[in-house]
Amino acid sequence: MNLDSRQCAALLAVIDSGSFEQAAALLHLTSSAVSQRVRALEIQLGSPLLVRSRPCRPTHAGQRLLQHLRRVQLLEQDLHADFSGEQAELLTIAIAVNADSLASWLLPAVADFLRTEKVLLDVSLDDQDHTHALLEAGLALGCVSSEPHAMRGCSVERLGIMRYRCTASPAFQQRWFAGGMQRSSAQKAPVVVFNRKDKLQSGYLQQHFGILEHSYPCHYVPASEPFMLAIALDMGWGMVPELMLQKLPSQVAAGALIDLAPDHPMDLDLYWHSWKVQSPRMQKLTQTLTRAARDVLLQE
Repeated sequence: MNLDSRQCAALLAVIDSGSFEQAAALLHLTSSAVSQRVRALEIQLGSPLLVRSRPCRPTHAGQRLLQHLRRVQLLEQDLHADFSGEQAELLTIAIAVNADSLASWLLPAVADFLRTEKVLLDVSLDDQDHTHALLEAGLALGCVSSEPHAMRGCSVERLGIMRYRCTASPAFQQRWFAGGMQRSSAQKAPVVVFNRKDKLQSGYLQQHFGILEHSYPCHYVPASEPFMLAIALDMGWGMVPELMLQKLPSQVAAGALIDLAPDHPMDLDLYWHSWKVQSPRMQKLTQTLTRAARDVLLQE
């Protein structure tokens, strides 16, 4: 099968920009020309590749093609640099990570690599239970995930354990849990939750108290430092990674967060997923990230 490079570029532009109009602007074409190229590719492959919504998104067949095209892009760019003898151009690599990894260990782990290898990161944030779907959809070339199993064509490496602590402010503890964290008070005390995909707090309450999700009051604060600040400001209790407790944001004073249940941390296994066939720089990113993670995360 010979894929037309212009048709493939049109498909990628539509997915990356979200619409035919914006893809046309990127490619210096008319919207009609972009549409015709994508349609010709669909006819050649015998399957719809796009759901023409706002934003446009790939079909299942489109996801499979995107997975291939993203990897081919990286391989071609690295190959061109090798054969031309020129210094490697800046290369963009899309990865999907959970917010707590991004806010704690991931950027320090790869910063030197990004500078020396001339790599730009395109980071998508999602819950660790959902980042794998972005890899599967062709929207990322690697992901940090809680999923232990690799999909076909990919490899998976265990990174380690991110340990979470059940935290609150001293004042919140005295108001709600002066006698310890009991089921009756845990069902009434406000909880700080990252977003509606975040199952850490609900999992903790279910495991230790048999309290079902949505049966207690919640704040939703979808950013790592504001999440910790909300806990420090007595808004509620929440699960915070040990790594982030070791380096509190400037707005959170020392002693503002305490561990409500020091004998009962919650451990989350993290894995790195990437394609088996990778460009040289993607391989180096995988090696750099996994090696650094194992130095930072718990290994048991």
